[in-house]
Amino acid sequence: MSEDSGSTLRTTLDPLPPQMKGLPIARGYPVPWFVAWVSGKPEFRAVFAGRAEQAIANRLCWVCGQTLGKRMTFVIGPMCGINRVSSEPPCHPGCAEWSARNCPFLSNENARRREDDVVNNESLVAGAPGIALTRNPGVSLLWTVESYRPFDAGNGMLIDVGTPLSVAFFANGREATRAEVVESVESGLPKLMELAEQDGPAAVAELLKRKAWFESKYPVA
Repeated sequence: MSEDSGSTLRTTLDPLPPQMKGLPIARGYPVPWFVAWVSGKPEFRAVFAGRAEQAIANRLCWVCGQTLGKRMTFVIGPMCGINRVSSEPPCHPGCAEWSARNCPFLSNENARRREDDVVNNESLVAGAPGIALTRNPGVSLLWTVESYRPFDAGNGMLIDVGTPLSVAFFANGREATRAEVVESVESGLPKLMELAEQDGPAAVAELLKRKAWFESKYPVA
């Protein structure tokens, strides 16, 4: 563990939920269980290889690493609410909401991921399976379920998140407005539509059907 892990939590952050209180702290932020450590320091942009498989096999929270309860929450982008696919396992509901409100990338619509050779070439780092939208969607979707189904995507494992018990939207560290959700979905839809069109009319019809269902879950205002 690095010297950074002894730092204190930033006073601007919300109090940690009980499950996250045992996480190491670096640069004033808790280091999620899934984060890769490179040369003794956490690399917040990267996932530790094998963590997803371990989380699924042992029913562990993606953020704190502790055993999940009956209800689990995926922290995903709005487009994942349409195609119902995630590359990351779920969390405790409390860990998920804390992350949506406080994670620098999730809570700041202007945040961008910085890529470099250290991250891209580090053997501990897991690459994202499937076809990922690498943009910051500006809105985080909390998708709560009691079950889910992992499947082989050909280049790794993905997760069918299924039908939710509830959904919630967050942007900029607070509950998102309807306008913010609409903007996020409409700006990301062209990529999904492009992929659906490659698969034919039936895929396009299914995408539009799922989008219509998802729109019924948007915030009222």
